[in-house]
Amino acid sequence: MGNNGRSEFKKPYAIEVNGVSKCFRIPHEKRVTVYDNIIGRVTGKSYTYELFEALKDVTFNVKEGETFGIVGDNGSGKSTILKIIAGVLVADTGSVKVKGKMAPFLELGVGFQPDLTAIENVYLYGAIMGMNRAEMDAKLNSIFEFAELDRFRDTKLKNYSSGMYARLAFATAISIDPDVLLIDEVLAVGDQAFQAKCHKKINEYKQNGKTIIFVSHSMETVKEICDNCLMLSNGNMVSIGPTENVISDYLNAVHKKEVERLLNQYKNTKDAIEKDSADPSINWGSKEAKIVDIKFFNNHGESYIFQTGEKFISRIKYKTNQRIEKPVFGIAIYKDNIHITGPNTKFCEVSIDFIDGEGEIDFIVDKLPLLDGSYKFSAAIYDDSCQHPYDHQHCTHGFEIKNLSVKNYGLLDIKGQWLLK
Repeated sequence: MGNNGRSEFKKPYAIEVNGVSKCFRIPHEKRVTVYDNIIGRVTGKSYTYELFEALKDVTFNVKEGETFGIVGDNGSGKSTILKIIAGVLVADTGSVKVKGKMAPFLELGVGFQPDLTAIENVYLYGAIMGMNRAEMDAKLNSIFEFAELDRFRDTKLKNYSSGMYARLAFATAISIDPDVLLIDEVLAVGDQAFQAKCHKKINEYKQNGKTIIFVSHSMETVKEICDNCLMLSNGNMVSIGPTENVISDYLNAVHKKEVERLLNQYKNTKDAIEKDSADPSINWGSKEAKIVDIKFFNNHGESYIFQTGEKFISRIKYKTNQRIEKPVFGIAIYKDNIHITGPNTKFCEVSIDFIDGEGEIDFIVDKLPLLDGSYKFSAAIYDDSCQHPYDHQHCTHGFEIKNLSVKNYGLLDIKGQWLLK
């Protein structure tokens, strides 16, 4: 009795993906014409291929009424699994079951014909989805009203802008009132107002108990609308479960890759500086004192990716070959060649009597006010007059700011209050 009671509340699956794998053959030699093929046969050259495993044994289920997200880097297999669910591609192994009417919104106007008018394409899409002309007649006005394209009903699609194309494609796809909606990253196309309109419509679908699979690079949007999530990497399932947990796994993986990229990017510059072979536009000075390393830290340890408002520590390691009296240490931060800030120990009235041998000095910002973006970092050691450089490393290192929660524009997050009088 107890088991039966629990099963009554268990929703059935709308989508079942079981052990799906997909492999593509990438030709090493491109042959387009008949002539190319004849020459290939005459010369005895055969096609050679490279096998690309787009998906490897992917398994997941989506309950009726659930919004399920799929995240991952480019090339991870997100669009491929969506196309297999939609029936556009056939899996090499495994199976897919979908319950109910499905509307795939995978690519911008997939199935549309550029030489047909907008109205003709709407009827064509309806026919593909199993709708008769009378049913599409009843939906026509609402489609063009939602797409805001009533004036352009009789315009051929080849004369549409990409934004108009997107609006018509989305409006047509949702008009058939599907039970299951597959949405790829294409919702990023179009202006802000249209994107907001699409997100509002998706939320309506959620409230009406529709099933949605949503693929996006926007973690904020995935977190907002998805109940559960799957992370793919190189065709493999890496993480699956509650959206917040999967996004955390994804951001950690992205963070690791970004750190490796930044470290590799600046390793060559550091090696060149150590060998005194660096470009003189990025490194100069008399070298009685040298900067031998620069690292960045937050509250959790060494990091090269920060969030706005987070603690930021830049640590400069130096080495001298003689005693340097009253040195001045300075740093500078740039974004897109814009000099954002350039504090030094003299301006900050930090007096250093001398340095001799090896040591470290930290520049600490309790709450970093910088907004999203990539930043270049300079460090230098000068004499007390700030005229003579012992070592100046210009934009040789860098870090990034990535935010999920801070919403602002520009370079700096300036705290303030709005007061309406």
